[in-house]
Amino acid sequence: MAQLYFYYSAMNAGKSTSLLQSAYNYRERGMHVSIFTAAIDDRYEVGKVTSRIGLQAEATLYTNDDNLFKQVFNSHRQKPLDCVFIDEAQFLTKAQVKQLVEIVDELDIPVLAYGLRTDFLGEAFVGSHYLMAWADKLTELKTVCHCGRKATFVVRMDEQGQAVTAGDQVEIGGNDRYESMCRKHFKQLVWDQPRT
Repeated sequence: MAQLYFYYSAMNAGKSTSLLQSAYNYRERGMHVSIFTAAIDDRYEVGKVTSRIGLQAEATLYTNDDNLFKQVFNSHRQKPLDCVFIDEAQFLTKAQVKQLVEIVDELDIPVLAYGLRTDFLGEAFVGSHYLMAWADKLTELKTVCHCGRKATFVVRMDEQGQAVTAGDQVEIGGNDRYESMCRKHFKQLVWDQPRT
């Protein structure tokens, strides 16, 4: 019986690497998979999921307007799919998370979604919020803060290396803009500072 899985973490925990390894395992056994990634994330090559350690795979881009159930349904009719992978799942809409539920429940295809749990202010992304609520299985992928504690938050930095405490929820960036931290250090830099 298929299930909806949500693998979540702060940045730099290996979410994309884990996704690519799992997709490879399916393909190595002769199974067919479909990989999706958010069109908004243009840090690497467009139409690819790329990990920081250099692994990559072709992916279908999705925007907030795309119906993932319809796309998977049409692909599944042409060639039966054994698994669907979603990278950057925090960018999904509520409707798209419902579509993932339908892929699992109606098409009986497992869906593995990977994403950030919270943004740079410690607030849940919409996609992550509904995945946390509706997924069958939740798995935290771990990374560490500079102090050695488990990092569960992400801090957005400005050009001077100072924590940003206000702004749009979505601003694409990598290690040059974001740092994963434990709650204690996140609080000191973000929550304990006056909002700008």
